[in-house]
Amino acid sequence: MAADSRPIKQKTFTNILDQYPAEKRYILAMMQDVQGEYKYLPREGMQMIAAYVDVPLSRVYSMATFYKAFSLVPKGRINFKVCDGTACHIKGSNIIIDQVYQYLGIRPGETTPDGEFSLETVNCLGACALAPAVVANEKVHPKVTSSGIIDIIKSYGGQINATSN
Repeated sequence: MAADSRPIKQKTFTNILDQYPAEKRYILAMMQDVQGEYKYLPREGMQMIAAYVDVPLSRVYSMATFYKAFSLVPKGRINFKVCDGTACHIKGSNIIIDQVYQYLGIRPGETTPDGEFSLETVNCLGACALAPAVVANEKVHPKVTSSGIIDIIKSYGGQINATSN
């Protein structure tokens, strides 16, 4: 099951696009609104944006792949971002990533089959004093330990896999 099982509706895209003039300078804002609605950028949405502002799909796609804020695959209801910058890595972010895999069965870039959780790594959260840091949606969790990530997962309703220790 996709992270967002709602069908992609042309009317939703049309409602988003109608908020903007059909000008190239609004492509990024349109993309942000589409992603806000679906938690990722569906191909259909990128095609409609391209047609609306009269640019090739490749231009919208290149923007979607250039900016790390955009995703071409659905994200979970809870999106964990694990900082893997220098300070966080030294303080064990790789262990946090391994724990998420052990307990939720997902690696960076993946979403759980039920669409509840996704995991990604980021180069820096700008929170080196809080290393290792994890962001769950918009909430920062500082100084996360290997047991602490389990508590965080549970606090968001995560069911720990029966195969975990």
